[in-house]
Amino acid sequence: MKAQLTIQVCVRSGITCLEQSYSTAPFKLANITEDKRSKQLQLVLMSSSPGILDGDEYKIKIEMGEGAELALHTQSYQRLFNMKTGAGQIMEVFLQKSASFIYLPHPAVPHNNSIFLSKNKIYLSDHCRLVWGEIITCGRKLNGEVFRFSKYHNITEVFINGKLVIKENLLMQPLLVNPDLIGQLEGFTHQASFIYVDEKADCIAANNALYEYLSLQKEIVFGITSAPVNGLLIRLLGYKASQLYDCLHEINRILSTFIHKKDTTVVYAG
Repeated sequence: MKAQLTIQVCVRSGITCLEQSYSTAPFKLANITEDKRSKQLQLVLMSSSPGILDGDEYKIKIEMGEGAELALHTQSYQRLFNMKTGAGQIMEVFLQKSASFIYLPHPAVPHNNSIFLSKNKIYLSDHCRLVWGEIITCGRKLNGEVFRFSKYHNITEVFINGKLVIKENLLMQPLLVNPDLIGQLEGFTHQASFIYVDEKADCIAANNALYEYLSLQKEIVFGITSAPVNGLLIRLLGYKASQLYDCLHEINRILSTFIHKKDTTVVYAG
């Protein structure tokens, strides 16, 4: 199935509004913004399909006007079913000056023999804020499908004013390279990545607060790296998708306290 989704948002009277949207099956889009006076628009991306099937091609395009703030949520875990040829998704996001975009989707669950290629290109202008996450699981543990998928390849590129500043290239082929080996997952079954860019944030203080929070989490290991621009790159390894998903959302909450602030003290949940 070939499917498309286009989202255009803008700011009217200080509030981010859905200016235009277009979708084909199986995509659906819903506005879940509770506070209609809030500048940030909350949208949830839904699908009538149980997951991504062999031969599926998804294209998603998001355009954000100057100063717009959008948080895009997903409906459920993204299941990648048994495949012979593979499936793919292309996502492009364009942010005009001072726009803010948050995307922390549910984890991907690759089933036996699944093949998936995802390409993400994010174009930022001046003073933009980006929160971007991804979680990949080992598959369906309870079905005995631990690292039984054929290939999972995710490429994410972040540009600022046309210049490539961050590129993340995640390739897993567990039938060819054992994930338990040194330099791979080394016994862990789930991994998450988090990209944060905000030129106005105090990333040094944010780094310290995140280190304190993540150090208290059980059965995970993590790494925090400064991005080549003002931002952070974070990697988590663990055993539970729900735990990593909660961690990414708490990381976002902590980072939100550092917007346009310096020397901030953070109190984190838990």
